[in-house]
Amino acid sequence: MAKTISVINQKGGVGKTTTAVNLSAAVGALGKRVLLADIDPQGNSTSGYGISKRNIENSTYDMLINGVKASDVVVKTKFRNVDLLPSDMNLAGAEVEMIGMDSRESLLKKALTDVWENYDYIFLDCPPSLGIITINALCASDTFLVPIQCEYYALEGLAQLMSTVRQIKRLYNPSIELEGVLLTMYDGRLNLTSQVVAEVKKFFPQKVYKSTIPRNVRLSEAPSFGEPVMYYDRNSKGAAAYADFAEEFLKKQAREN
Repeated sequence: MAKTISVINQKGGVGKTTTAVNLSAAVGALGKRVLLADIDPQGNSTSGYGISKRNIENSTYDMLINGVKASDVVVKTKFRNVDLLPSDMNLAGAEVEMIGMDSRESLLKKALTDVWENYDYIFLDCPPSLGIITINALCASDTFLVPIQCEYYALEGLAQLMSTVRQIKRLYNPSIELEGVLLTMYDGRLNLTSQVVAEVKKFFPQKVYKSTIPRNVRLSEAPSFGEPVMYYDRNSKGAAAYADFAEEFLKKQAREN
């Protein structure tokens, strides 16, 4: 059965979708069966895999609100071992519709049971907020992975995220744990970077990945070509960084199992 991991940070612009897209691709390239679920109304993971939001028959909105089976929403991508649950703009209104639904916090978990057996890993690209969709993601997940930007405001909002996770743990999902923290937009030449890294390590002892993700033009360009960076330019620093991270991620999984 798949391990389900939320890629989450309610602060926007920290490399959350970039991480969801590129970690999924790199883990798939290493031979694992991966499903990337785009549950962000912006749908950036969907377009990052070259899937046109206008042409999809069903989306994660239909899965959550209209009861369409996850297996009927899954789109095969052209990238090795990666399938996608695509998002579209309809998802933006889903939070309001979900409020009146029974067991609204577990709609996503219930939907994903349809495809759990088909994958090794399911990554959830969450919205940059702590609304009902993100709560659904945390209720459906075994663990959550937090990308953090190496900038001054990096730790702002993390206390709020951890408080939300504690509530989810108490009320709905007692077994959810922190998978790890990934440092993004990393520049080792800056004093500020080492200060942020020290703070993050203090905040999350033993949970910060050794791999870091640098600022990289190719990483920024790849989504507009509808490709993860390792397929867009496998010789780029961004591709090498996510390849290293995927290997570290899988080694950690092997140690824990």
